[in-house]
Amino acid sequence: MKILLTGANGYIGQRLLPALLEQGHQVVCCVRDVNRIDLRKYQSTGVSVIETDLLKMESLAKIPNDIDAAYYLVHSMGTDGAFDALEQQAAKNFIERIDRTSARQLIYLSGIVNDADLSKHLASRKNVEDILAAGSVPTTVLRAGIIVGSGSASFEIIRDLAEKLPVMVAPKWLYTRCQPVAIRNVIQFLSGVLFREDCYDQHFDIYGPDTLTYKQMLLQFAQVRGLKRWIITVPVMTPKLSSYWLYFVTSTSYPLAKNLVESMKVDVVAEPNDLADRLHIRLISYKEAIQIAFDKIEQNLVLSSWKDALGMPVFDRAFSEYIQVPEFGTFTDKKSIETQDPQRALDRIFAIGGESGWYYGHWLWEFRGFIDKLFGGVGLQRGRKNKSEIAVGESLDFWRVIYASREEKRLLLYAEMKLPGEAWLEFRMESNTIHQTATFRPLGLPGRLYWYVVLPFHFFIFNGMIKKIAN
Repeated sequence: MKILLTGANGYIGQRLLPALLEQGHQVVCCVRDVNRIDLRKYQSTGVSVIETDLLKMESLAKIPNDIDAAYYLVHSMGTDGAFDALEQQAAKNFIERIDRTSARQLIYLSGIVNDADLSKHLASRKNVEDILAAGSVPTTVLRAGIIVGSGSASFEIIRDLAEKLPVMVAPKWLYTRCQPVAIRNVIQFLSGVLFREDCYDQHFDIYGPDTLTYKQMLLQFAQVRGLKRWIITVPVMTPKLSSYWLYFVTSTSYPLAKNLVESMKVDVVAEPNDLADRLHIRLISYKEAIQIAFDKIEQNLVLSSWKDALGMPVFDRAFSEYIQVPEFGTFTDKKSIETQDPQRALDRIFAIGGESGWYYGHWLWEFRGFIDKLFGGVGLQRGRKNKSEIAVGESLDFWRVIYASREEKRLLLYAEMKLPGEAWLEFRMESNTIHQTATFRPLGLPGRLYWYVVLPFHFFIFNGMIKKIAN
């Protein structure tokens, strides 16, 4: 069957795609930027990609008319501002187009919305449900709460809190209840309801076997990891203060932290149903889900990360437009050095950042990340998904990967830190020579002043970094 998969390069989409291909389906991946998805890793002739923007109705004409089913995996929780209006418009455009295809089913992953007082985020999810259900294509809605898996936002935030803070002074929303569900179960539900007529025009809460408070989730996470933790809850932490607390301690962005805090004040407890029994799915406990996640991390097998899937306001153009680094009106720091071991040097280039660090002036990189956090940036806490491999579109500390090719021996990064301008960092290898180029395009006088202020630090950091890579 021919399946349309929106959000194919998102956290859920990257995990659902292999499952659909394994079932023998032909999958059409619907993404905003074709440069952000690498189909070669799937090694299948049954997958293709189209570039569309759900907010631009004319671009949806690329969706094939002969699809049999469609998955709608599009959310905007990581963006600030009127994300609910954007989600509403995207859903309206999408259902108008899908209604003109031969699709027999539309599957949407939503959030559990059983509380009377919903957060803005959950209310938007419910609104999208209603818009999609109003179309002529039978709709199946799966409502999930906290999703636990390697690379998931919930897992990474809980990990940051549990591993960094032996003692936590936390808001009272830690007593809010939820039913976490393993990412493995989520994919089983999403693929399992496909073409099941008993699931048409139905909605189901999908959930794990444990009902826990957020405090219990943190303590059980610590227990699985062999850590002793103490949590003190206080009633005086405002939502804004809670958001800042979450933002500074974890790798989340501030807009996501703010939306999470709003949602965490609401109980996310499922309405029981027999869908797991119908699909013969064994529900995975919270502790087991954590252990599975760490097994994937330790084996370097993390398929996707929420950090790679967030909407990025800085990228209002396609990735391809950032590949050509500007030459005029810029400041550059160019360095070259020969190496006696080109292969090892290339490996170090593609392993840079994350746990490997930046090879020189570690405390300066940490300080720059801290300053970035103070000004509302992403900081250094995002790390990287894989220790040795990197792909276009992935986050790398406070950079975004714009181009990555071992064959061409080129890695190009674009800065997502707060800057009075734009910055690129490029590594290239020609024979035994490493070329390292930092480019900064300033924005007005503040940008030029910034470059000269950091110039002495650049001299030491970039010089030391390329020497470490070469040696």
